[in-house]
Amino acid sequence: MPKRIQPLTELKVKNAKPQATEYKLSDGLGLHLLVTPSGGKLWRFQYRYAGKQKKLAMGAYPAVSLLEARKRRDDAREALERGVDPGAEKQAQKKAVQARAENTFKAVAQRWYDEKKEEWSDHHAHHVWRRLEIYVFPSLGARPIAEIETPELVEILRRVAGQTLETGHRLKTIFYQVFRWASFGGIIKSNPAADFRGVIRAKNPKGMSAPVDPKDVAPLLRAIDAYDGSFVVKCALRLAPLWFCRPGELRSAEWSEIDLEGRTYSIPAERMKMGQAHIVPLCDQAVEILQELKAYTGGGRFVFPSGRTRLRCMSENAVTAALRRMGFTKEEIHGHGFRAMARTILDEVLEERVDLIEHQLAHAVRDPNGRAYNRTSHLPARHAMMQRWADYLDKLKK
Repeated sequence: MPKRIQPLTELKVKNAKPQATEYKLSDGLGLHLLVTPSGGKLWRFQYRYAGKQKKLAMGAYPAVSLLEARKRRDDAREALERGVDPGAEKQAQKKAVQARAENTFKAVAQRWYDEKKEEWSDHHAHHVWRRLEIYVFPSLGARPIAEIETPELVEILRRVAGQTLETGHRLKTIFYQVFRWASFGGIIKSNPAADFRGVIRAKNPKGMSAPVDPKDVAPLLRAIDAYDGSFVVKCALRLAPLWFCRPGELRSAEWSEIDLEGRTYSIPAERMKMGQAHIVPLCDQAVEILQELKAYTGGGRFVFPSGRTRLRCMSENAVTAALRRMGFTKEEIHGHGFRAMARTILDEVLEERVDLIEHQLAHAVRDPNGRAYNRTSHLPARHAMMQRWADYLDKLKK
């Protein structure tokens, strides 16, 4: 018959004295008090799990009383009955608490920023961090990122957008990218910044009206495909969102500047606003359109000749007039607006590198030494980006 263990009392625990070697005072059901030579009194729970003898620390007396130690033992025994190793469960809880402390919004944003800033210009990196410092860290910086919910982000976005709409949209992008990065890393289970549609009003730069919400882009693309006017103008309309160059750079394209085999459209410096030669990589869809168009206009100088004479390129109003004919107002889309559309969606939805987008828009982009990139800089990466953009537009249409 097994020896019956006399349960401990609070007085016996309190009066336990250290000896030359550590010893145990058993309380029963696996719980004992370990008394160390230095006078420490440590609660331990011994148990078997998966055929192995294990031991679980349950705190030190007097911080953990006899009554509390018994409660912790009973919780551990309940876990065993559920088939759970209480030691592993405790470690998981400890790691969760540690993760909460380590994964504050500011800490996660810092790691995201450190990884991404190598892809950005110094100017862009500076402004990303400053927006976080000014608008987000004061209220959310110390919060565990896993506890942050959508309404809190919406409150910040609306407050900031009330001061400056542009910053509100920039911050919306930052939120999406930080939480997306945290989600991919397993730090959070879902992205509370995944859908901010309608939270703040859309931005439409003056003179560059364009749909910047993907749900508004699809009807425009389908209308272009259904355009029943001039075939040359229709091709220009189809290429405008794929190239997103300035309207003058689109309509004045010459066949000598188109390299279908090398898949580039090379625009000379004299036709560029910034006075620097520029390359537009040609995606598969653009090559297909140009091959169709070459059968009609390939014998002349201009890719998009005037309807009146092939000695001149298409008029500057041809694309805009076609958009109006399809029923789109100047507040909805302007010939220049395809640039704004691409700039916004490539950044905020597809999360393409900002420096690549800016370079493809033929904006001034500097390397870390302050030198302007030349027209061939990052050309393979820009080719890949333009193909992803074209494929994305095709998906929107469908």
